[in-house]
This record gives sequence, structure tokens and C-alpha cells, in this order.
Amino acid sequence: MSLIILAIGIFGLITADNLIKKIMCLSVIENTIILNFISSGYITGAAAPILTAKDIATVDPVPQALMLTAIVIGVCFNSLAIACIVKLHEKTSTVLVSELHEF
Repeated sequence: MSLIILAIGIFGLITADNLIKKIMCLSVIENTIILNFISSGYITGAAAPILTAKDIATVDPVPQALMLTAIVIGVCFNSLAIACIVKLHEKTSTVLVSELHEF
């Protein structure tokens, strides 16, 4: 299922002419990768490694911590990209890639 969502994001990134739609597609791709990374660290029946007995299977917390960092970086990237697009729109009055080639 996540491969379908990833393919939709890549397709949208390639075919979209609007810069905001391209940022949205990048966000979909990023979130799909984060979903795959977190789900790969999931173990059925395992507990969180907080105050558990040594014989109980635990889930590795490192992928979750890395993906929290990736989410924060993604939010910063999206906000910076949107701010740049707003400034570009103020200067050129367009957000379409096909019209930006003229400038």
C-alpha cells in the first residue's frame, strides 16, 4: 500500500506544474518514507523498552527517534519552501513552473 502512495507522490512531483503542489508531493513522499521506516522497526507483541523485564521482546527506539528528527526537518523544509514560493509569487505573480521559465 505504501508503494502506491509513494508512486502517487512521485507521479505528482513529475507532472505538477504548480510549485505548491510540488511541495505537497514532496511531503507525501517524505511521509511515506517515514511510515516505511517506522513500520520496519515494529515487532508484533513487543513492548516499549521502558522498565521492562529482560526476557520480554522490546522494540528498538532508535528508528522512532530518527523519524521524529526527520519530521521536524521536513516541517522546516516545507515552511521555508512555502515562504520562498510566496516571495516568488510577489515578484513574478505566478507559481507555475512553465511560466517561470520566461523570467
